[in-house]
Amino acid sequence: MMGAGGVGGYFGGRMAAGGIDVTFIARGGHLEAIRTKGLKIDSRDLRNVHIDPANATDDPADVGIVDYVIVGVKLWDTEEVARAILPMVGPNTTVLSLQNGVECDEKLANVVGKERLIGGAAFIASSIGEPGIIKHIGKMQRVVLGEYAGGSSPRVCVLIEAMLAGGINAEISDDIERTIWEKFVFLVGLSATTTSFRATLGPVREAPHSRSVLLNVMRETVAVGRAKGIELSKDYADDRLVFADGLPVDMTSSMHHDLEAGNPLELEWLSGAVVRFGRALGIKTPVNQSIFNQLEKFSES
Repeated sequence: MMGAGGVGGYFGGRMAAGGIDVTFIARGGHLEAIRTKGLKIDSRDLRNVHIDPANATDDPADVGIVDYVIVGVKLWDTEEVARAILPMVGPNTTVLSLQNGVECDEKLANVVGKERLIGGAAFIASSIGEPGIIKHIGKMQRVVLGEYAGGSSPRVCVLIEAMLAGGINAEISDDIERTIWEKFVFLVGLSATTTSFRATLGPVREAPHSRSVLLNVMRETVAVGRAKGIELSKDYADDRLVFADGLPVDMTSSMHHDLEAGNPLELEWLSGAVVRFGRALGIKTPVNQSIFNQLEKFSES
């Protein structure tokens, strides 16, 4: 697991608990805690796990060639990480990104080769609660995988089985690019609103103004996706608003967590990407542009 935060730590931890040989690439106090106390998953609504000892390092060269490299780092680190994972990539290594956004696989492919990539999308509300501990809110924890050429393959099936062994809800998509965009629509809406309003999902969806912003951010994202040839239904944003109504009131986005922690934001690859795509396609994205303008000052590293 290249990155052991809310995504890498959670899904890697579940697989390790299921008996899969997982090495976590982490850094700083989080790495030290994993090394000395193991990795804990504190899940409010599901079974907790504690992997101790846990294999962890800050140097991919220490790991050697592996079957799968799963990337779960922040989007601004993608190009650097693509080069960093090369010591773990052999002739039969498969690379999977579970990052946010819709542009990371292209960056990874430029370094490791398109043929090594499978597509994937992770659906979860989790974060580093404290060093060595991943906090998971709600019951949603799902990974969808697929070949970019369409459907499944032996390497997809092997990884699915490894995830199922750890109790992860894992499935195969016949159109993984569409699945990634389906996640992107909701993620852009959740990130934009929870971060700009400094609130969790509950207050955002209850207040008429912020609810309208949430819907319109997603509608613009759908319009851009459809213009790029992604098979999203015209009313997909409305569907995602209904979906949002069924999620925990205290659910929030990783970008909101980053703002609260004083970290850089993934804004450029979320609302910023919608604006860039829209400009290139001649589609107006005023709500995402407004979000970008409001938060841009926080996105500098």
